[in-house]
Amino acid sequence: MPINIDQLTEVELIDLNHRIVARLRFLQQMRAHVTKLDFRLGERERFHSESHGAVTGMITRYNKKTVSILTDDGQRWNLSPQLLERAGSETHTFSSTRTWTMVVLDIAGTS
Repeated sequence: MPINIDQLTEVELIDLNHRIVARLRFLQQMRAHVTKLDFRLGERERFHSESHGAVTGMITRYNKKTVSILTDDGQRWNLSPQLLERAGSETHTFSSTRTWTMVVLDIAGTS
């Protein structure tokens, strides 16, 4: 559906621009949401960092646009789900002496 923008006033063009940007943001958020559905809390994932190379960690939280990853060395990263790949069935170990506990809450009340 082509739109003839030559006939639009400056105000109409600005309004059209705002609507286009809002729509593009919405589509990006929907893609990120659909991708996040492929991942579960506690799963081990891998991503690549320019400064750290391949990094492996566990998903600890869903955020609005990202997921939070706790790496094996205790670092926390917030990443777009599109940057993650499955880490496989590796055994989860931390390089520190800390003990980590994950609590899963049943907020729906369907115990």
